Amino acid sequence: MNDSGLAVVGVGWTVVVSAWDDDDDADDSDEAGRGSSEQAASATAANATRANAATRRIIGESLQRYRSTVVQRTSVCVWRATPAVIVALDERFGEPVDAYVNGSQTWLRDDGPGGVTLEWRLHPVAGYRKPADLDPYEVFASVALALETGAQPPAPLESLWDGLEVFAAYGNEVEPAPLANAAEAALGLQPDGAGLVDHESIADEWERSRGATSIVDALFAQLND
Repeated sequence: MNDSGLAVVGVGWTVVVSAWDDDDDADDSDEAGRGSSEQAASATAANATRANAATRRIIGESLQRYRSTVVQRTSVCVWRATPAVIVALDERFGEPVDAYVNGSQTWLRDDGPGGVTLEWRLHPVAGYRKPADLDPYEVFASVALALETGAQPPAPLESLWDGLEVFAAYGNEVEPAPLANAAEAALGLQPDGAGLVDHESIADEWERSRGATSIVDALFAQLND
């Protein structure tokens, strides 16, 4: 407490100011002193508020830098696209549950470790072009049938897909080794590569290139890194 009867108490980042008169007959000098102390207290509170805001900003920037360094990696298995892979997909899995204009073909099956749902994705080549006169859902079936019967496919395999990838669906997590064992048992073919990849960076690059890059090449690049 100062001579004017003003008490200034600091609590954390908050400044509490209380004042009272020592004498009911306080003169003008007391009022002047009180006003000066209140201004000082107000300035102290303002400084504390600015310091608090600066601290929050520093913490926020630090958290943002931390998040940017955290990479979410996913266990995957990958096969190069070959006639044997296409035939195995058709014979064991049947037609895909989803087919896209960009050439991707997708199967969802509960054949992962412990019955975990796996997403199997046949990735298109860079710069994929759908065969003329075929619906996106007809491409895989037509090509698979041609490979199985020795007929002429609507387009060469190497111009359609360059690899098959499998990973746990719906954000489930599995280790690479159990995934590889389960995937090989389901497809009947040993994968050409298995391990952890950063899906987000691969997808970002593919989108930036507007499909002009190979997802499968990017997968193998990370697996071999």
